[in-house]
Amino acid sequence: MVSGRGDADDDAHGDPRPVAQPSDECRTRVVLDIVGNKWSLLVVRNLRNGPRRFTELKRSIDGISQRMLTVTLRSLERDGILTRTVHDVMPPHVSYELTEMGLTLREATLPLLDWSVAHLTRIDDARAAYDTRTDKSAAP
Repeated sequence: MVSGRGDADDDAHGDPRPVAQPSDECRTRVVLDIVGNKWSLLVVRNLRNGPRRFTELKRSIDGISQRMLTVTLRSLERDGILTRTVHDVMPPHVSYELTEMGLTLREATLPLLDWSVAHLTRIDDARAAYDTRTDKSAAP
């Protein structure tokens, strides 16, 4: 008996309706949301020269809280962008390193990060000019 719910079993039992699958475009958006946030890109950038310890990352990423760094590292590890290694020394320490896929992400995003650094002053100037124009037009 066909339930008509679109379950995976339905298609195997002759239901002509395809099982709904998320489109590649939709799934791509999910990946871009994960790796496209500012903290992820800054972590990837800071791992460009090899493994780093948590405290090194925390010191090198201005404005990131310990909790946000932990969340970001876990997310990147889950997605296969970096690996977490616990070193058996006293006291124990943990280091993070880009995986092969993480290295390709680094290469893909370095031009964007370089562009952002190169244009910081121009963006600040444009924002100030915009804010001045809109503040004047909003005045009664």
